[in-house]
Amino acid sequence: MGSGILAFGAYIPKKRLQRAAIHAANAWFAGGLKGLARGERAIGDWDEDPITMAVEAARDTLTGVDRATVGGVMLASTTLPFADRQNSGVIKEALTLADETGALDVTGSQRAATSMLIQALKAAGERPQLCLAAEMRKARPASEGEMVQGDAAAGLLVGTADPVAVFRGSHSTTIDFVDHYRSAGMDFDYGWESRWIRDEGFTGLIGGALKSGLKALGVEANAIDRFIVPISVRGVPDALAKKAGIRPEAVADTLSATVGDSGAAHPLLMLVAALEAAKPGETILLIGFGQGVDLILLETTEALTTLAPRRGVQGNIARGRKDENYLRWLFHRGLLDLERGMRAEMDQKQPGTTLWRNRKAVLGLVGGRCTRTGTVQFPKSDIGVNPNDHAAHTQEDYPLADKSARVVTYTADALTYSPSPPTYYGMIDFEGGGRMMAEFADVAPEDVEVGRAMEMVFRIKGTDEQRDFTKYFWKAAPVAEL
Repeated sequence: MGSGILAFGAYIPKKRLQRAAIHAANAWFAGGLKGLARGERAIGDWDEDPITMAVEAARDTLTGVDRATVGGVMLASTTLPFADRQNSGVIKEALTLADETGALDVTGSQRAATSMLIQALKAAGERPQLCLAAEMRKARPASEGEMVQGDAAAGLLVGTADPVAVFRGSHSTTIDFVDHYRSAGMDFDYGWESRWIRDEGFTGLIGGALKSGLKALGVEANAIDRFIVPISVRGVPDALAKKAGIRPEAVADTLSATVGDSGAAHPLLMLVAALEAAKPGETILLIGFGQGVDLILLETTEALTTLAPRRGVQGNIARGRKDENYLRWLFHRGLLDLERGMRAEMDQKQPGTTLWRNRKAVLGLVGGRCTRTGTVQFPKSDIGVNPNDHAAHTQEDYPLADKSARVVTYTADALTYSPSPPTYYGMIDFEGGGRMMAEFADVAPEDVEVGRAMEMVFRIKGTDEQRDFTKYFWKAAPVAEL
């Protein structure tokens, strides 16, 4: 059958900042943004970044998949937290994949994810490759980017064994068209005039690539069932479809109203949404744009109907929580310098030696299980915690990240420093054994109670501002009630 997509998944942060709230704060200065003040955009919390979002998208993608089969992890993003530390390597550790797993970061363009996907599909072998894309861009306050962008991540498992969507071919052009850019070390994009980008970039370059690409791929335009154009400018996807002869009903929703434009991750996010809605036998054409154009042609198969249920794009959209606190979001993005007090001055140094020795526990949340008593504990140690049998050297690795848990006790601490006070934390019991004190994430006062079902999420634990290092760990979040 050839290569294709074996599974897919997504992650969209729970908070949805209302665009009307952004405009209300900036209307005195940028009244012209009123036309964009509709709908909402997804925003990552203070403890989220492209790595944490990609981990959650990967977990969704790997639902029902034996992780021992994964041969590699690739991560596409233009907002990677580390310039010289393999970001996909952190994800590999969080997913507790085997050390014999390859890893690769892909960056430098808004079409990084589609170019990565093409390479994975062409090189697919015996062991599946996990292709992830995540983006969390900064935009200047009162800018158009602030209104239209969004934070999200998506994942695709690529391989050759019974794909849900078969790879039918690709077509690429590379042209140094500078519609926007962001130099190394800079926080914000610089963009050129929007009409020129629409006429020369979207209509000219994508339109030209569509014409030559459809011919090269040997597919008729009217045979496309789902046309995915990850461009949020109103009317552009429809105009491209009309010019190419693609049926209007094939044009996919850009998710602009509910998520926003998630940059390099957006083509894959829209592809996941399309696969969720597709039926077997449909033809999907995916576009990637950024210093050239990528076209990827896929055809769905009967395997789509047997894929295990997952949260996906629609599940993530459904669990969204309305947020109107624009100032808090600016603070979390480092765009508003609030007085944090002396309690925020604690040294957050992460010794590399201990992180290396305890990487399975810290990044993978791997505890221990006594092979003699069955007692589960975190962290794993040489001596068991069972009060009736302190057996020594009997523990085996016991991953806890995907175990469900329940709140035993909790508190809300408004005295210690937190970027989002109060800090919620408490004791949780894991299903099947094991207990730990955990910080809570994605939590509001009405979300916490003794006995509440929780799930573990990979998040930023703290930032060493003296040495510019981000520390990651697992937190407990309320299970979404859909």
